[in-house]
Amino acid sequence: MVGRGGNGGDESHGYAGKLYGEERGFPGMIGSIDCMHWEWKNCPTAWKGMYSRGTGKPTIVLEAVASYDLWICHVFFEAPGTMNDLNILDRSPVFDDIINGIAPQLNFYVNGNLYQLAHYLTNGIYPKWATFIQSIRLPQGEKHSLFAKTQESFRKDVERAFGVLQARFAVVRNSSKLWDKEKIGNITRACIILHNMIVEDERSSFTQYNKFEFQEREEVDTFSINMPLNLGSTMDRRTSLRNRQAHEQLKNDLIENIWAKFGHFSNNI
Repeated sequence: MVGRGGNGGDESHGYAGKLYGEERGFPGMIGSIDCMHWEWKNCPTAWKGMYSRGTGKPTIVLEAVASYDLWICHVFFEAPGTMNDLNILDRSPVFDDIINGIAPQLNFYVNGNLYQLAHYLTNGIYPKWATFIQSIRLPQGEKHSLFAKTQESFRKDVERAFGVLQARFAVVRNSSKLWDKEKIGNITRACIILHNMIVEDERSSFTQYNKFEFQEREEVDTFSINMPLNLGSTMDRRTSLRNRQAHEQLKNDLIENIWAKFGHFSNNI
């Protein structure tokens, strides 16, 4: 129920998530990614320097991807608290399926341009890769202001998921008193699995049908999911993930797409 890679989770939920991404103005968006620190009260003394940062308290970092309904589809939990989001990203398996050529092939259109890599909404510390979309720090003009407001709003999904996870499970909210790091990781994953089970149960109580099946759509779906082709080398796929030019083009297309979709609402700016 918790995937190691960025395309974790069940297939039906991934499809629904991309539909909601499109409805929000971000076609091809899987969710938002961020990190949370969990205090490790009984961290061994020999390790405290490696696990402690500014506060002086040792922590273990949880990296997660959450979707619109707070479903957590990716978890990476083992990094020491001295690491920031970039250091953790270098060790994270979030893109392993894509790099290894086993992730489903995704095709979607934004502003008339074809893209083949799903993306995540992130904060400003993440690199400008083709798979990450950040906000605009100092937006100039109505289009950029609307994009920044929309991105920052939807990026909060993962932070909301962290808050709900801590509210539901006191063991995650409070500092860990265990000595064994592996046991702490098992507890974390167990809580996330239970959290996802609750999300599934509550989601099924909202509606018994897919509302998109009953909505009139003027255009065809802007994305499709196909079986992986496993073409090209590992280095080629890694390079495509980190393509800054593709990032800039996607971001500009998303700015135009969100403006076309929501710009006519005067209270959005």
